[in-house]
Amino acid sequence: MTSYLLEIVMLNKTILASCIAASCAFGAAVLPTAASAQVTVSIRTAPPPPRHEVVPAARRGYVWVPGYWNWNGRRHVWQQGVWMKERRGYSYNQPAWEQRDGHWELRRGGWARGDADHDGVPNGADRRPNDPHRR
Repeated sequence: MTSYLLEIVMLNKTILASCIAASCAFGAAVLPTAASAQVTVSIRTAPPPPRHEVVPAARRGYVWVPGYWNWNGRRHVWQQGVWMKERRGYSYNQPAWEQRDGHWELRRGGWARGDADHDGVPNGADRRPNDPHRR
């Protein structure tokens, strides 16, 4: 492994360890999920209702990601909506809070391969996976 890649791997491990230590200190559990390789926040406090955001005019080549309530280790903080550069062949899953077994879990959003044009046909089987006019 090159030294650059080794530094990135070590940095990721350090960040993960820091998140786990910080969340345990404040009563939240940080659970790595095998399927997504993301860190999930699990707390007992429900998030506040979503805030109303005015969505700016559409930008070609970008996807609007609405704001959501994030957890900073002590309390919920509003994460403002942003425009993200579109990735061909991917769709964006928004962050969302889910209630499970008396806890609230934050499912972090992110890009996922799949049905980019949302026509119900997986990209691998779709002859035109990025056709926005096909529904």
